[in-house]
Amino acid sequence: MSRLHRAWRLPRILSLCTLLAFSGYSQAEEGVTDNSILIGQTVGLTGQIAGPVKEMNAGAAAYFNHINKNGGVHGRKIEMHIVDDKFDPAIAASNAEALIKKDHVFALFQCRGTPHTQAILPILASSKVPLIAPSTGAAVFHSPVNRYIFNVRAKYQDEVKKAVEQFSTIGLKDIAIVHVDDTFGGDGFAGFTTAMDSFKLKPSLLSKYDRAKPDVPKVIEDVVKSPAKALIVVGSAATVTDIIRGLRAKGSTIQIMTLSNNASQSFIDSLGPVATGIMVSQIMPAPHLVSSILGQEFKTIAKDNGVAPSYAAMEGFVSAKLLVEGLKRAGKGLTRDGLIRALESMHKVDLGGITVTYSERDHSGSEFVDLTMIGKDGKFLR
Repeated sequence: MSRLHRAWRLPRILSLCTLLAFSGYSQAEEGVTDNSILIGQTVGLTGQIAGPVKEMNAGAAAYFNHINKNGGVHGRKIEMHIVDDKFDPAIAASNAEALIKKDHVFALFQCRGTPHTQAILPILASSKVPLIAPSTGAAVFHSPVNRYIFNVRAKYQDEVKKAVEQFSTIGLKDIAIVHVDDTFGGDGFAGFTTAMDSFKLKPSLLSKYDRAKPDVPKVIEDVVKSPAKALIVVGSAATVTDIIRGLRAKGSTIQIMTLSNNASQSFIDSLGPVATGIMVSQIMPAPHLVSSILGQEFKTIAKDNGVAPSYAAMEGFVSAKLLVEGLKRAGKGLTRDGLIRALESMHKVDLGGITVTYSERDHSGSEFVDLTMIGKDGKFLR
């Protein structure tokens, strides 16, 4: 190339760079435009957990709507692309891949289920896409730390420990556990074993059932025949409901506790008259509690968006609030890596009534666990 040719070409290159700079051109992250942030979610809109999911998503949508109406995050509105995985881990994995590779979402949000979240892990790692607030408390998502998963809810094992402690305190030391035979149930069982050992108690019954084809009559028979005075049931709402109703139909008065994945109004409604007295652990503050900033905020925004207050809706609301806080901290030049680093900068951040903490070595979020009981009015009592 001649010296004259090089001299002519250089100004053209400089002019092109100048033009691109003044036109506002930038290499934007996938799912991010000047006006929007596309977030993906694969979750069981139909199937066993449809009721709780509907409440959870309503809470999240209420908060996102509130943010969008008030200018979004750094001028960008949050758009949700939600697909149904029918509570099937294989479909969840396929959905996640499509959301990331075909729909080009910026991040994933609040999938639900332990085996379902596990099925998503490979695509998160290969695409370097973060998943915010998976609705599962399995310990496997807490330790070892996964760079692309940011938990919000406390661990299932902490919920089970809280129940064993409560039963032991009130003198119910003959405790049984019934759990679904998958990674969710296995996690609950691990927490049960550890908790029972710590209180020097021997299980009255250890029983598990198949997730796809649960033999509910056998479970009921096993519990009735056991010496157990208290029972912890780890499973999804539909099967747990069948077990509780079956036990009460047999005349069993055993004290029953189940985990926060069943902390929804739809779960209470499905139990009908046998709901009274059932204990449910909670990983969110009470949705009707207005003595906190979070409670007041939730009440106002939920009402404005026609959302009925429930613990499940509160989980969605808090998860959305956490995501928005991370997006705000990530700044205007939004990238996935920037969001991850922004979330990891959150140390003991009070969201108005629940505190979350992250770092490079800790993505656990919250440790909040409370116990409630379903009252005669069909509401959770603290």
